[in-house]
Amino acid sequence: MKQSKWTESDVPDQSGRVAIVTGSNTGLGFDTARVLAHRGATVVLAVRDIEKGDAAARRILAVAPRAHVDLQPLDLGCQQSVRTAADQLTTKYPRIDLLVNNAGVMVPPKQVTPDGFELQFGTNHLGHFALTGLLLSSLTAVDCSRIVVVSSNGHKMGGKIHFEDLQWEHSYNRAAAYAQSKLANMLFCYELQRRLRAASKTTIAVAAHPGFTNSDLMRHVWKPVAPLMKVVGPLIGQDPAIGALPQLMAATDPRVEGGQYWGPGGFAELKGYPTLVKSSARSHDRAVQTRLWAVSEELTGVTYPI
Repeated sequence: MKQSKWTESDVPDQSGRVAIVTGSNTGLGFDTARVLAHRGATVVLAVRDIEKGDAAARRILAVAPRAHVDLQPLDLGCQQSVRTAADQLTTKYPRIDLLVNNAGVMVPPKQVTPDGFELQFGTNHLGHFALTGLLLSSLTAVDCSRIVVVSSNGHKMGGKIHFEDLQWEHSYNRAAAYAQSKLANMLFCYELQRRLRAASKTTIAVAAHPGFTNSDLMRHVWKPVAPLMKVVGPLIGQDPAIGALPQLMAATDPRVEGGQYWGPGGFAELKGYPTLVKSSARSHDRAVQTRLWAVSEELTGVTYPI
């Protein structure tokens, strides 16, 4: 299914829906939350920095005064924070219509989470893996609820799952570690969709990527390249409001199906309006999907109720 110029005005009415968007104080997450709230959803901004989250909520309310916006502290790099947030969310929202796993970090210097995980793998994959599993019962309680996994075409850039050194303890390549985390997102989405279908659940898992978007995610780009990116970025990339369209379509369009992958339809999928795109052959490797799932359950201690 190819869409021509699908925009935020095409997002259906979201009244009565509860949507949780991680990393929604800025960039893609903010614009996703803004549109959902403007369309009538109760939107939970799940953010690490509550002050920034509060500022984001005020920005949304300034353009949508009747919007229902809530804040939830969440540090995806800390498994205890994920568990606390999930407990609070399921208590307040026993029925959740939409979870957008948007937050992420990109090519930072080597850092380790409080749980000992490499920051990108621990945040981009393991944090969202745990959060989704802990919220799943609230999601499957709603017919046709959705889980949107925001990945990146960076998963194709030599990405593989380094099972022999998942936490990059022997050596560290920030770009390769990012590619691994984004490939993990794709593998997780496909395995989750298969398990949901096998359990006869109507909840679906859908993947999306924003193309090249000028956002805070680029703040760790290699310093010698930064001046060039400031010049080239606006030419090959797009604003977050446009970059958020694939994940908004994955989250709301009634024609979207589980296991699909949405991204920009322009040249090299760098920018443009949403369309169905293809992920790497590695992302469809079922043996790797199931192995990563088992490892993720072991590392997080979260077992899915399906």
